[in-house]
Amino acid sequence: MAGRIRDEDVALVRERARIDDVVREYVTLKSAGGGSLKGLCPFHDERTPSFHVTPSRGMWYCFGCGEGGDVINFVQRVDHLTFAETIEKLADKTGVQLRYVEGGAAINRQQGVRTRLVEAHKAASAFYREQLTSPAAQVGREFLTSRGFDAAAAEHFGVGFAPKSWDALTSHLRSKGFNDEELLAGGLVSQGNRGVYDRFRGRLIWPIRDLGGDVVGFGARKLLDDDDGPKYLNTPETPIYKKSQVLYGIDLARKDISKSQQAVIVEGYTDVMACHLAGVPTAVATCGTSFGADHIKVLRRLLMDDDQMKGKVVFTFDGDAAGQKAAMRAFAEDQRFVSQTFVAVESNGLDPCDLRLQHGDAAVRELVDEKVPLFEFAIKSTIANYDLDTAEGRIAALRDAAPIVAKIRDGALRPEYTRRLAGWLGLDVADVAKAVGGSNPPPTQVTRGPRPGDPALVVEREALKCALQHPQAVADWYASVEEPAFTHPRAIAVHAAIVAAGGPRSVQGANSGLQWIDAVLAACPDDDVRSLVRELAVEPLPAMDGHDTRYATGVIARLLELDAGRRIDDLMGRLQRTDDPTEQQRLGQDLQALQQYRRSLLEEAVGST
Repeated sequence: MAGRIRDEDVALVRERARIDDVVREYVTLKSAGGGSLKGLCPFHDERTPSFHVTPSRGMWYCFGCGEGGDVINFVQRVDHLTFAETIEKLADKTGVQLRYVEGGAAINRQQGVRTRLVEAHKAASAFYREQLTSPAAQVGREFLTSRGFDAAAAEHFGVGFAPKSWDALTSHLRSKGFNDEELLAGGLVSQGNRGVYDRFRGRLIWPIRDLGGDVVGFGARKLLDDDDGPKYLNTPETPIYKKSQVLYGIDLARKDISKSQQAVIVEGYTDVMACHLAGVPTAVATCGTSFGADHIKVLRRLLMDDDQMKGKVVFTFDGDAAGQKAAMRAFAEDQRFVSQTFVAVESNGLDPCDLRLQHGDAAVRELVDEKVPLFEFAIKSTIANYDLDTAEGRIAALRDAAPIVAKIRDGALRPEYTRRLAGWLGLDVADVAKAVGGSNPPPTQVTRGPRPGDPALVVEREALKCALQHPQAVADWYASVEEPAFTHPRAIAVHAAIVAAGGPRSVQGANSGLQWIDAVLAACPDDDVRSLVRELAVEPLPAMDGHDTRYATGVIARLLELDAGRRIDDLMGRLQRTDDPTEQQRLGQDLQALQQYRRSLLEEAVGST
């Protein structure tokens, strides 16, 4: 039975793995104020960022889908890992040497499936790179040279060579402690009648990495005339390699994509290399499959693809019929983007790699700079199939192009393309507008935004946020808060969990931050309340430092003042209903004291804003 990772090592991993650094490998984050960051949620489709990260507390929460947690929970969900696999992945990134209850340092048999497959691919990648310098790899080096890539370029992109052998890689990985079952699961070998054999043989190899930089698969190009396989052979679907979700070069491009808010989609590995070397470091490519919805999800999170439409996605395609077809497929997916989409097609049909070879780096940069809007390209490609010199051809082209214009989601842009289409066809704008208006554009995507706020809960929510996020700042004030101060059942439940966890006064030094939230979460009665705690723990508050706690104390004072107001109303009602002089006197004294108390609270609340 596999040993359990020691609790203190798990705690050390969580401490060293900064949640903002980890999340940034998957999502572009921008300031949300109050020490909080925001981006597009990786767990559901949305057009407006509702995914928040609070580095000071090591937590994340999405106000759109209601999911939240810490850095471990985030990696578990985004990479679909077990708890042990997550700890092992984060430990590797943060330099923590894991120990197990039933053993010493990390033992291979105790590692998760994903961890083992990633390590096997890492070892395979190193093996292939080393083989590129061997005499047998001369054909591979010549190919790279012919495409304009020197040894430094090959090293930068991790290009390698698979020997023309049935078991070179297999034997190497076996010597590293990997078994055949693991090699099969990772797609590194194939099953034959006599056992397993190397999947890639006599080919140039490109490592395919995920957003975090882990090698999860390979792309292999045929080099030898006696190789009867396809020109390109990729890793098959495995637990760590999903071709519909991976993009070649994304590990190298992600920071530049995020910074420039531009992504360039090319068609092959050498095109990615050419673009990066030519000064277009945002280029990525699909791996043996068409560009699709899952690829869009990856890019949208990096682009911060929101309703401001600042991002740009540029598709480069060959100028031939296949390239035109690919562009139309891209157009079909366009509505999934909020960013502006463009097409860059070289007039002579050259791909970026050939363009760099023939005309240099500047030509590649110019190709991207001279991009045209995808809508324009799609419309012109459509009407190019008709004879526009005849009335019949113009009307047929209109019928085919009108639905494309109708699909433009930007209401302000649609009339402009209506006018352009009329000009390209030589038809009256009103007639074209009528044809466009008669089309049936797809319904606007409905996305789930943050839950609408209840005005009655504003102060209660802020008070709970202060108690969760700045417990030491409100410790003395919160000690006076009792359950009747809250009016909503969920707020009452969170308050009860805070009290059950020891209250803000129990938070001391090292117990602040995530440990305090952990204690409150442990005291919650159900997942619904736990979800609200996570939400409140990351929802932005006005920035406060260790000396300026006026906002927090002011919020608690306001909460107590509202509670005092309700109690005053209750006392006044009781005073009006009683005829007993003694009871009237007692209630009057209580009312006077409570009114004075309320005034002092109101002064504190107003003076803190």
